[in-house]
Amino acid sequence: MNFPLILNIAAFVVILMALRYCAHLKSNWSLAKRVLLGMALGIVFGLALHLIYADDSATLKQSIAWFSIVGGGYIQLLQMIVMPLVLVSVLNSVAKLNNASSLGRISLLTIGTLLLTTLISALVGVFVTNLFGLTAQGLVQGAQETARLTAIQDNYVGKVAELTVPQLLQSFLPKNPFAELTGAKPTSIISVVIFAAFLGVAALHLLKDDAAKGERVLVAIDTAQAWVMKLVRLVIRLTPYGVLALMTNVVATSNAQDIIKLGSFVVASYLGLAIMFGVHAALLMFNGINPIRFFRKVWPALSFAFTSRSSAATIPLSIEAQTRRIGVPESIASFAASFGTTIGQNGCAGLYPAMLAVMVAPTVGINPLDPTWIATLVAIVTLSSVGVAGVGGGATFAALIVLPAMGLPVTLVALLISIEPLIDMGRTALNVNGSMTAGTITSQLLRQTDRRVFDAEEESELAHR
Repeated sequence: MNFPLILNIAAFVVILMALRYCAHLKSNWSLAKRVLLGMALGIVFGLALHLIYADDSATLKQSIAWFSIVGGGYIQLLQMIVMPLVLVSVLNSVAKLNNASSLGRISLLTIGTLLLTTLISALVGVFVTNLFGLTAQGLVQGAQETARLTAIQDNYVGKVAELTVPQLLQSFLPKNPFAELTGAKPTSIISVVIFAAFLGVAALHLLKDDAAKGERVLVAIDTAQAWVMKLVRLVIRLTPYGVLALMTNVVATSNAQDIIKLGSFVVASYLGLAIMFGVHAALLMFNGINPIRFFRKVWPALSFAFTSRSSAATIPLSIEAQTRRIGVPESIASFAASFGTTIGQNGCAGLYPAMLAVMVAPTVGINPLDPTWIATLVAIVTLSSVGVAGVGGGATFAALIVLPAMGLPVTLVALLISIEPLIDMGRTALNVNGSMTAGTITSQLLRQTDRRVFDAEEESELAHR
């Protein structure tokens, strides 16, 4: 019997119970505070495990597998509710619009903001990479990197090479909505959004042609929305425990040597991420939103995005934060959270591929400071950010579109595998913040933000339950 494994599991259970006890004892604590406590406990416990066990310890790996029942299980529960939430939220939002032109304005402003911030993030990526003088020259390709490159070439490169802009745009249109609800394609979420929008418009036309039937349909849609939101809130209450488990796994399995070896790229990446958070803050302030209060209110969504590394799984938390804490209407919040998972991801589809392109350019004789080359890179990064999947690996997908389009080799994608999880956490948090920023700005420009909700110091009723 593996007694160290049993002790690790027992300690993890005790920590979970302690977190539950603290939440019960401090019943007035907001969700953000409980998430922060869960993250702190996860860091401490994960660091203890990291110091006790070696990186290749079988006991540590088995312990992480057991902890993943909570962390991975929570992610799966969120993934379970993503598609139903997107479907009913967008459907209900469109059905309540006065006219179809409102839908067009919301979509245009949301997507425009996402693409604008992605363009800026690409420029930031070029800046920080040149600032640190980062280059792919001298990086060693070991066995792990070789295996990674082989997998990329076998599973991704062929698919990416065959991808054209018309095909990408056509892939957004739903062919089989039931298949799209299963997440069969990287762009399934956008397809579900479009399907729900068509259903909502159809409901408006039915209401106009047959008021009695239309009213019944609207009542059914509203009931479905309320039902799914009850489910969402049940799952969101588990966020502190999921964050605790996820952070434990991240800290316990981090490889300090790999981080030190590629430390310059890690530091440059997080500097770029910090700059982009500052850009978001500036855009919010320019549109009359207090950025400090905004970040405080969206903290639970950002912390989960950071630990889970999945923009798609964070959709429920993103919508919840926008509607119940910022005062953004459900129609705008649903579109921003949904579109933000596959269009204009600031971290994965903007900052990261731009940094890689600048690093690779000198190895093939290209001057990364050439203004024309930079302009071309930024344009390609912005356009290719449309359709990047909001799950782990989305940044790799984006890089595999950008690098060949710029005539650059894709080898560097594999060489950074050892530090990929560490950087991906920050990139995902930026992706999610970008979508919430887009929703908030769109709501402000359309003058639909409920300032009473945003200005309230206390969190929503859900946060205290």
